[in-house]
Amino acid sequence: MTTPVCTSANTTQFTAYVRTKGPTLLRTARSLTPNPSDAEDLLQTALTKTYLAWDRIEDHRAVDGYVRRTLVNTRTSQWRKRKVDEFSTDELPEPDGTGGAPDLTEQQAQRDALLRAISRLPPRQRAMVVLRYYEDMSETQTAEALGVSVGTVKSAVSRALGKLRDDPELELCVA
Repeated sequence: MTTPVCTSANTTQFTAYVRTKGPTLLRTARSLTPNPSDAEDLLQTALTKTYLAWDRIEDHRAVDGYVRRTLVNTRTSQWRKRKVDEFSTDELPEPDGTGGAPDLTEQQAQRDALLRAISRLPPRQRAMVVLRYYEDMSETQTAEALGVSVGTVKSAVSRALGKLRDDPELELCVA
């Protein structure tokens, strides 16, 4: 296979073509890809391929169709090869975990603080909070399991939650 050699006359023709049709071809490329930068790259690649084939194109009135077909084929090849789309952004993600994976260390610290606060509750309140919120029992089921009335469960859980809200160690976790 020989490398095509474009003459200066062909280069002039090609340059004139790109100047007149460039904006239209860019709109076509933008319709093929969601990212404007990728559209510019796609058009550049298609125009490079067209320039290399310029001598072989017999009817230069049909160049628009040739370039459009090259755009579509090039884009198809790109999305077949590309496994992950990359998009540039104006802002970098913050290292504090926003926009990324949650900070597991912080979550574990909050969980440990909550477990310590629950362990400081009186045994009866602790049992009711654990059954209600960790075991996901209803007030009736909790009352039956502990052999007390539903009203006792309601009032004891309410007092326990008040103590947890006022716990200084848990206030640090919420702030």
